[in-house]
Formats: sequence, C-alpha cells, structure tokens
Amino acid sequence: MYKCILMIIAISIFVVISFVSKAVSPQNSDKSAWILIDNFEREQLNNRLNEKKHEHWYKKDTRNDTSPFIENPQVTELQKEISNTVLLKKPAAEGVLGNRKALTFRPLPNAVSVGEISTFYLRIKVEYFPNNHVFGLSNLDAQGIAQHDYNALESSIRITDKYESNGFKNDGTIMVKTDNGYSNIQNYENKRSAKPAQENTWYEIWFVVNNALKKQGGQHYDVYLKGGEFTQQTLVYKNAAFRMKREMPLIYFMMNCNTGPAKQPYGNGGLYYDDLYMAKGTLLTSPLLPIEKP
Repeated sequence: MYKCILMIIAISIFVVISFVSKAVSPQNSDKSAWILIDNFEREQLNNRLNEKKHEHWYKKDTRNDTSPFIENPQVTELQKEISNTVLLKKPAAEGVLGNRKALTFRPLPNAVSVGEISTFYLRIKVEYFPNNHVFGLSNLDAQGIAQHDYNALESSIRITDKYESNGFKNDGTIMVKTDNGYSNIQNYENKRSAKPAQENTWYEIWFVVNNALKKQGGQHYDVYLKGGEFTQQTLVYKNAAFRMKREMPLIYFMMNCNTGPAKQPYGNGGLYYDDLYMAKGTLLTSPLLPIEKP
C-alpha cells in the first residue's frame, strides 16, 4: 500500500512538472519548429550563388536584353546592416535597362508535399521605388524555373509601382496573386486596401500555404504582416490563389524582378531580404524571438 502511494505521488509530480515546463516556455517549442532557409550570415554570397552547388542559390538572367549587352546585369549581393547581413536584389544597376527576368532561387530544406500546410516567414524592405519585384514558392526544379520564370511560381507576393498593360498604375502596396490577377493586401479592420509599402522600412511576412489538391480545398495561401501601418501581426489577405495550381510538392524559394522594356522601364529599385524560415503547419510566432529559459 505504502509503495502504491509513493508511486502515485511520483507520477503526480512528474505530470505537474511537465505541465509547468510547457506552460512557462512555449517559445522553446515554437522556435525549434522553425527551419532556417537562409539568414545570409553563414558564408559569403558568392560561394552560394553557384549553379554547381544544388543546395545553394542560383542566379539566372533569362531574358537579358541589355544594350549595350551586359553579361550578368542583375544585382544580388550581401550588405551589412549594423551587425546584421542582408540580401539586396535588383534587376540591374541604376541606369541599366533591358534585364527582363532577373531570377534568384534555391531549394527548400524540406519539400511541402501535396496535402501539407506549411508556414513561411521572412523580412523584406524596399530600397526605393520605382521597382517591380515578386517572390514566393515554386514546385519546379532549377531548369523549370529558368524556363518558366513568373509561371514557375505558385504562392507569390509582389511589390511594384509600375503601370500595368491596361494602364492601371500600381502604388507600391504589397500584393498577392488571385485568380483574376493581383490584389493589394487589405486592412480588414478599416475595410480598405493597405497603404503602399514604405521605403527603408522592414516588414515581417508570414504566409501560410495550403498545398492540398484543389478538390480538397487547397492551392491557396493566407498572408499575415507586421510593419508600416500594421504595428502588430495582422491577417492581410485570406485565400490568395496559387498561380498555376500544378498540385505538386513545393521545392524552391524563388525571387524575380524586372527592369521592364527599354522604352517603358519599370525602374531598378531593389528589395532587401533577410531571415527566411519555414515550418510545418500553421505557425504564427516569430522565429527570431530569443528562447526563454525555463
């Protein structure tokens, strides 16, 4: 009887300790769930932008109409920001026109299988306008991305202030893909479009991708944002659409930008990237928060 009582007490203490441990340090499990794609701190960029190293970044200028011709016009380089290193991407140096598809892409550390939901996190900052940028996920390999450029994307986020072919002038508001083109992210609380992205301001973005089959309600993504007018993490778009809906595993993170045609250039303003992460399921914590000690 005495041994039985001691065993019950021991089990009770174990349960209480386990519960308290989980309760006081939830960020530990959240942070460990995030998988680093790249934070641009680990090595020199020119060692990563190498087509012979499949695990790293690729660079491709697949429609290079520069005149006079420049072999590799896109600017994709590391820059120091106080004690942090970030990636600056732009289609070409200021004054260079005609680089129509400046691609930079790398494999994801883990594929997002068909049927899975995953969350992606990154920070971005607009160098300056005018510009034309888009980034997101692809289910094509490196050769397919180079061949299909914009149509290699599925979930995608766009920043531009260029004119569209129908004469509409974008204003620099962050955009998502829909079945009817692009749409500005929304300030749902105030029932209006979000304000244009501010230059030299960091934005945190979480996008939750549903890679289930279309018939199962998949092939779409939700976007959350913190920065600018959104002082707290906020849902800014619900059910944005995958571009192609190929219903294949998502395997690459991809960036694209464009100077536009020489006669009607879009501008060469760059976009800064930092702290790319992914996690299984829906995870809306920050991978950058310090781990709290229990």
